[in-house]
Amino acid sequence: RPPAHAADEDELAMAALLGEANKRSEEQQRERQRQRPDHQKPRPQNHGVDDSNSYYGRPGGKRIVEDDDPSERDSKRGRRRRWNDRGEALPRDEALSENATADADAVPAENPNKVKADFGLSGALANDTQTGNVYNGVTLKFSEPPEARIPNTRWRLYVFRKKAPDASSNGSNPNKKDDGLLDTYHISRQSAYLFGRERKVADIPVDHPSLSKQHAVLQYRALPSRQQQIGAPDKLQCKPYLMDLESTNGTFINQVRLDPARYYELRRGDVITLGASSREYVLLTEQSAKTGI
Repeated sequence: RPPAHAADEDELAMAALLGEANKRSEEQQRERQRQRPDHQKPRPQNHGVDDSNSYYGRPGGKRIVEDDDPSERDSKRGRRRRWNDRGEALPRDEALSENATADADAVPAENPNKVKADFGLSGALANDTQTGNVYNGVTLKFSEPPEARIPNTRWRLYVFRKKAPDASSNGSNPNKKDDGLLDTYHISRQSAYLFGRERKVADIPVDHPSLSKQHAVLQYRALPSRQQQIGAPDKLQCKPYLMDLESTNGTFINQVRLDPARYYELRRGDVITLGASSREYVLLTEQSAKTGI
């Protein structure tokens, strides 16, 4: 029988061998765990243990928002902010929906350069060379009426200078040039004749400084005769009319001033004067000028 101390040495040697084997096994297991990928590593189980640092590095694995923190609430909706409201990027679809909701709730700002609608007269129709009342690049102050016609009667306009007052008290002779004929206009070749200082549009040009660029217009109009019998067909009669174009110093027929923008019928022998001009325009027909009637 072996001695007792020999048995103790065998047990100690066996225990040492087992401990060394267990140590090598644990080291090999730890080595295998280090070499294993992260997604294959087993997650630690928390069985009721209140660990301050969990697997996710946050207390309890969740973010706690306190109610008394005003910065954690949305100022517009009064709701708690979500986990991704800390500035982290949202998915594209959620970001678009959030922007659309914000745009719908936002009040649109007024454009300071916005021009209000203007429904007043712009004058574009009158300045249109195709449909407007423009002649030689100048906008006319009048438009011919629908009843405008070229007359069959041969009318004449004779221009005289006003007679100077008799200054023969000292025996001197009056100026004979004041009583002479200055010019003659044949005014039966078109339906209207314009008096004025604007040479581009005036048919009868004038130069006196008291007259306007478009002073007056002589217009022929074919209107029903007033002397026709009842039941008879309408008979048109073409007669001359004069209209002042809102001139500064006025238009006169036989020394009577005309109201602006209104037609006045002219008769044979009428004398037309314009503003402060010294010229007189006498209206006659060709036949009356020959016969002196």
